[in-house]
Amino acid sequence: MSSSATAAVCSSEYCNAGWSEVLTHMSPYGWASFGVAFGLGLSIVGAAWGIWLTGSSLVGAAVKAPRIRSKNLISVIFCEATAIYGVIMAIILTNKIKEPEDATDYLAQGWDYPGYYYAGYGMFSAGLSVGLTNVASGVSVGIAGSSCAIADAQDASLFVKILIVEIFASALGIFGIIVGIIQSNACNFPIAALS
Repeated sequence: MSSSATAAVCSSEYCNAGWSEVLTHMSPYGWASFGVAFGLGLSIVGAAWGIWLTGSSLVGAAVKAPRIRSKNLISVIFCEATAIYGVIMAIILTNKIKEPEDATDYLAQGWDYPGYYYAGYGMFSAGLSVGLTNVASGVSVGIAGSSCAIADAQDASLFVKILIVEIFASALGIFGIIVGIIQSNACNFPIAALS
């Protein structure tokens, strides 16, 4: 193989030597935006998954006992709450993203780069934490809601007992949003250079 056929080695300042450089050279605004996207997107996936689990069992069990249709819709509402937690966190994170006062291609001398990257990474981790927690919450609420519908079709006295389990499953999403708020609390994008 001739030397002209080998791949050219990049020697400019814009080359990435590996994944560590790719991850550290990505804009903190990109990290923050991905955090918002993951928090919102995964929360909606968790809600949809839970509604799918609950709804299919609810419709199936309602064939035997039509009286459970309206009463068990509370399970679908609990699943939808996980998506609402993601929307709340997305609003909180989006309001924390601040543009620099002097918007140029390069940041001014004396810029707080550690604080800049801390805000981006922190908002990414907050959004990812909320999103993954809400996937788990949506699935657990869906499974509990499915069980609630099937048990209610068999014996109406079991509805309240299983609904309590479903409430605890829904609390996972609340814990996730509390953790996300704590994680993002110190994430403030600097808007001007340090004096």
